[in-house]
Order: sequence, then structure tokens, then C-alpha cells
Amino acid sequence: MRTTRVTVAALAAAAALTLTACGSDAAKDSPTVTQITGEKKAGAATVLDRPFDKPDLVLTDTTGKPWSLREQTKGRPTLIYFGYTNCPDVCPLTMSNIAVAKKALPKEDQDKLQVVFVTTDPERDTPESLGAWLRSQDPAFTGLTGDFGKIQAAARSLGIGIEAPKKEPDGSIVSMHGAQVIAFSPKTDEGYVLYGEGTTVEDYTKDLPKLIKGQNP
Repeated sequence: MRTTRVTVAALAAAAALTLTACGSDAAKDSPTVTQITGEKKAGAATVLDRPFDKPDLVLTDTTGKPWSLREQTKGRPTLIYFGYTNCPDVCPLTMSNIAVAKKALPKEDQDKLQVVFVTTDPERDTPESLGAWLRSQDPAFTGLTGDFGKIQAAARSLGIGIEAPKKEPDGSIVSMHGAQVIAFSPKTDEGYVLYGEGTTVEDYTKDLPKLIKGQNP
């Protein structure tokens, strides 16, 4: 069985928060944000007893136009991930795994699925650079950039911690962020399933047909 059922309250009760340090081997605890972690690696999918409301988030898409998360994903199966294009490992692997699994779906289901990548590094991830990066993964993926405060607030509302990018002593810039993918149901528009960074292509391939129908994995 690859599904764990937990409550948001139980996840939020964790005392420590570990953020993925893309661009660095270090991890860091944050006292200010609660992150959902996929509890004890019990399976690829964690089904929430209390789903998340979809954030009322309007940012800029890769064409430079305003894009409303609620309005433009309403009634569609949607996967949301917060990351950044200069990440050397977790972010590109996560998006690649989803892209590969998506290609295994029938064309009709591929067209239904909405995959949204929200940058945690909006200063460097311009609409142009974000668009170019996502096209190498899947041209149908939606990329969003804009005000960091709005992005951080939206991520926090989904139990995902992110911090403003910081320059390391060696000159590299590191963006600390939670590495969860959250699936929103086309039936309720609520975020009811989450996946951790260890989720494989096989996991997504198995679960996507159910997520597209708004079913539990």
C-alpha cells in the first residue's frame, strides 16, 4: 500500500521544519514556517483528511500576462510545485518525473492535467527564463513568477516553507524551499494529496490516472 492518510493538524504539529537546500548539500531548520514532509516515507502519496484550499494567487506567467491560480485551474486536475530554475537537482528531477509520467497518459488525460511551477526565486526567474526552462521539461507546463511575498504566503498556506534566496560565501545563490508536490482535485478544487521529493516516475505514472478523476491514489 503506497498511500498514507494523515490530518493536516498532525503534520503541522511537527516541531522542526526541514527545507530542501537546492544548490547546497546543507539543510536548515526554520522556526517560522510549518512544512508537510510526507510523514515517515510510508508511501508515495499522502492523502489529507483536511484538504487545502487553493490559494487566491495571481502572478505573471511565462508570456508576461497575469495568471490566476484559482480561475485558470478551476475544475482541472492540478499539480503545484514551488521551486526555481537554477536548482541543480531536486527541482529539475521533480518536473522531469512528472513530465515523463504525464506522457504515459492518454492524450485526452494529458490535456486535462495542469502542472504549475511557481518560482521561489522570482528575481532571477523572469518570465522569459522560466519559460525556456519549462519548455525543456514540457511545453504545456505553466510557470509563474512575481512578488516573493505573495509566493511565500501562498506556499505557507499549503504547508510549504520557502525562504528568500541567499548568497553563499562562495557566491552561489541558494533558495531554501519545501519540495512537495500538491495535487488538487478537479471535483472540489482542493489540495488533497501530496508527494515528497522521493516520488519516482513510477509513482506518478501509477497515481496520475486517479488524480485526474479526483480519486484517491
